[in-house]
Amino acid sequence: MKLSDKSKFFLKHLAQGLAWLAFLVIAFIIFRKNVDINFLNWLEPIFENTPLILTVYILSELLFGIIPPELFMMWALRPERLSEYTFYVTLFAVISYLAGIAGFLFGSYLNTTILFRYIRRRFLGRYHSMLQKYGFFLILVAALTPLPFSAISMLVGSLHYPARRYLWWAASRFIRFFIYAIIIWEAGALI
Repeated sequence: MKLSDKSKFFLKHLAQGLAWLAFLVIAFIIFRKNVDINFLNWLEPIFENTPLILTVYILSELLFGIIPPELFMMWALRPERLSEYTFYVTLFAVISYLAGIAGFLFGSYLNTTILFRYIRRRFLGRYHSMLQKYGFFLILVAALTPLPFSAISMLVGSLHYPARRYLWWAASRFIRFFIYAIIIWEAGALI
């Protein structure tokens, strides 16, 4: 059975995402097992400052996902606190989805401005060619893989893609967070 170009594209980026997640989880496990936590006490004021962590996460998601959400999921991981972990992962997923919507709206309403033309030329050119090749299937791929979700949402919005369809496809972002959260939780149980 021959795979379509869209299927190959999706599977390629999904494999890259899973490889990245595997790398992070293995590094996390090795780090937690081999690094003396007392050595990192100087970072505790940062890690214990939840408003700061959430602010950094929101800015990251709005600015094309500079920091992978999986790192924030690892930050939220606390042994024997599944409800707290679930709360934070859900919050991260909602923030990521809303950042995608903000990007979509930014692209929709500001697509004729000089600022957006600069952003499109400087940062979104590669994704624009992907969008031309794969169409709006790219929304699903960006929601489920490491492609920059809010950047692609901005690009899709600039092309006046129907908002309802965008919201529907973008909601698959929650699937990614759910699956990754389970994997990270299980990895935390190994430590």
